[in-house]
Amino acid sequence: MQNQATQNVVESPQVTTLLASKRLQLSCAFALGIVVLFAAAFVQTSSVHNVAHDMRHSQGFPCH
Repeated sequence: MQNQATQNVVESPQVTTLLASKRLQLSCAFALGIVVLFAAAFVQTSSVHNVAHDMRHSQGFPCH
């Protein structure tokens, strides 16, 4: 019984670190997606804007 209790205490920080790492990864992926979306939407180069525009329509999101 003592080994199980000690093992659970040792694993607890690893689980907490894993959850924090996963949250950080998800937050960074979300932030990168937002940056890419807004960069493509407001860029002055028409080809990049048109690709983003067509992608929105192909996904079913009306934009105008």
